[in-house]
Amino acid sequence: MDRRTLIASAAAALGAASAARAQSYPKAAYPAGTTNMPVQGPPPPVTPSPTYPANAPAETFSREEIVNNVSDFMGVTAETAGGVVERVFKDNGRPTGYIAGEEGSGAVGVGLRYGRGLLYMKNKPPVEIWWQGPSVGWDVGGNASRVFTLCYNLQYPDVIFQRFPGVDGSAYFIGGLGVNYQRANDIVLAPIRAGVGLRLGANVGYLSYSRARHWWPF
Repeated sequence: MDRRTLIASAAAALGAASAARAQSYPKAAYPAGTTNMPVQGPPPPVTPSPTYPANAPAETFSREEIVNNVSDFMGVTAETAGGVVERVFKDNGRPTGYIAGEEGSGAVGVGLRYGRGLLYMKNKPPVEIWWQGPSVGWDVGGNASRVFTLCYNLQYPDVIFQRFPGVDGSAYFIGGLGVNYQRANDIVLAPIRAGVGLRLGANVGYLSYSRARHWWPF
C-alpha cells in the first residue's frame, strides 16, 4: 500500500469516529444559522412562593359568654345581665372584644370621666386601657362605677386607641344597667354601667382611649 492510500484510509476512519460520537448525543434545537451548542440538562425545579394565610376576622363572643361575664363582673343576676345584653346584641350582634374596668366621673353641667380597664379578645393577651373625656349634659354630681364595654368590629387591640364620640339618643336603662353607644369609623363601643342614674349624660361628648393615663381630657 502506497503513502497516498494510507493517508486516505486514516482520514476515512477519523470521519467515521466523529460521526459516531455526534449520533451518541441529542442535538438541541437552535435557530438556523447558529452553531450547535452543548446540550444542557433540565432546568432546576421552581420553588413555589411561600403562601401566607389571610388575616382572618377576630373571633366573636357568644351571648352566653357575655351574659356570664357581665353578671360576674357587675355583680348582678344573670336575668338582669341578660336583659341589657339582649338589647345590645339585637342592635349590633356578637362583639369581637370587651373591656372590663372601673371609672369615676363628675359634672356640673360640663362633666369629666376617667377610667381604666383591660381589653379582652379571643386568642390575644389582655391589654391595659385608659380612657378620659368630657361630657355636656343635664347631670350634676359624681360617682364611681364598674364599666363593661362591648366592642364591635374591633379586629386588632391597637385600633382601640382613638377618640370615640357618643351617639346622641343612644342612652337607655334596662334592669338598673345603663347603656350608650360610642362610634368611630366602623368600630362601635357599648359601655354598660351599673347604677349610674343621670350620669349617662356622658353620651353627649366623647371618650379618648389611650395606652397610659392622661389627666387632660380634651
